[in-house]
Amino acid sequence: MPTDAPEADGTLSWDSTTLVLATVRCGPVTGIGYTYAPAAAARIIDDLLAGIVVGSPVLDVPRLNEAMHRAVRNAGLPGVAAQAIAAVDIALWDCKARLLDLPLVDLLGTARRDVPIYGSGGFTTYDADRQDRQLRGWAEEEGIPRVKIKIGESWGQCEERDLRRVAEARASIGDEPALYVDANGAYGAKQAVRVADALADEGVTWFEEPVSSDHLALLARIRDHVTADVTAGEYGYTLPYFEHMLAAGAVDCLQADITRCGGITVWLRVAALAQSRGLDVSGHCAPHAHVHAAAAVPNLRHLEWFHDHVRMERTLFDGVLDPGGGSITPGSVAEPGLGLTLNTERARQYRVS
Repeated sequence: MPTDAPEADGTLSWDSTTLVLATVRCGPVTGIGYTYAPAAAARIIDDLLAGIVVGSPVLDVPRLNEAMHRAVRNAGLPGVAAQAIAAVDIALWDCKARLLDLPLVDLLGTARRDVPIYGSGGFTTYDADRQDRQLRGWAEEEGIPRVKIKIGESWGQCEERDLRRVAEARASIGDEPALYVDANGAYGAKQAVRVADALADEGVTWFEEPVSSDHLALLARIRDHVTADVTAGEYGYTLPYFEHMLAAGAVDCLQADITRCGGITVWLRVAALAQSRGLDVSGHCAPHAHVHAAAAVPNLRHLEWFHDHVRMERTLFDGVLDPGGGSITPGSVAEPGLGLTLNTERARQYRVS
């Protein structure tokens, strides 16, 4: 699906987003799952995962998740293969809950009813007016008390504009809402600390990937020198990755993406790892894929209400949730599974296979 305007963060630019949809059928029930990944993920599902799943008991989702992980050993798990597994795993959980005629959150077990969200966008390609309209829409019209913008433009080469945009964001939302920033690993270490000191003046409390999350010791040192919570983890594709990040003391809140880390089965384990170290977990992007699992963990901080994915999910699916007041409530209309139905009429124009 094309974006509604050119978009960029600190280290990447794009003008479209691809959603790979997996469907699992069991008798009269169809479960759906998805990931935001290259179209190659669909080929992995067809070639490596479908044969594992077809003919297996749909209730045995953890067993199938393990079998899918083993099936991609030679293909390489981190990256697209993990995203393919995630799409199928989500579809399996959706299918299981539909067979049992339960909202997925009730099948998993509820730790909370409402899932806090934060509005996420504020791309570096936005001018001041577009950023202002987006942030005011979340804070004033929808009552979302947390918002995030992208900084680190052009690999940290536009530091002055970064700081100006943060000041403009604070002016847009006022003093009360929380203001977050995401550098997508664009800064160098000392630059990140300098920027963090300036961000503190605007009340920024969440500094996502100030440097690349590939460098855990460096991330940990920055965490020790700044007042904002340092966060990362969205590029975690395996459970050991998250354990390494936690063991390094690299983050104050662990991020995990259910559409990248192997699906609901693995995401719940990531949340348990974080809880064992006294840390919260935050769901990265894909809000409607996350929300039922997010409501099932006690150490959830919030879920990212990401502009691109919200726009796509509202277009492609019926049954999407209302973010008004700053939270979403899975199972609120008692629909089984994820509560989503693919709207084939609206989706048809975007289908590529």
